[in-house]
Amino acid sequence: MNINITSSECAWANFEVKILNRIIKGIRGFESKKTVEAEHLYGAGSEPLDITKGNIKYEGNIKILGFEADAMNKAAQAAGYDDITEVPHELIVITISFKRRITDKLQTIVSSGVQFTEDGFSMEQGAKNREVTLPYIAMSRQQF
Repeated sequence: MNINITSSECAWANFEVKILNRIIKGIRGFESKKTVEAEHLYGAGSEPLDITKGNIKYEGNIKILGFEADAMNKAAQAAGYDDITEVPHELIVITISFKRRITDKLQTIVSSGVQFTEDGFSMEQGAKNREVTLPYIAMSRQQF
């Protein structure tokens, strides 16, 4: 197995995150993951016979600056909801686009059926800005 450890990873400048077709300029971080339940299957003896798989779940979070969280909640309220957690999951899609190198083909991760599960407000002494982390669950995730 030949591994090139000097290859460049994705640069933050090569990422773009969209929510509801709006580019999030105040993005500070994100996570998108797929989890497959798996466990050993046991029978006679103490060694596993196999590994069985179960449910699949998609979840993640976005870390954004306060003005972005405020804008998302304001848009939710304009649509008749209390905040972003009340917006039906059928209406929210998160698109993450990136390139490893500027000359590479654009890669995209699309999480659809997104339901934000928390919305909060916090600040710490000495902070220069307000960061808000919004965890979510999703109905699907595809990578192109």
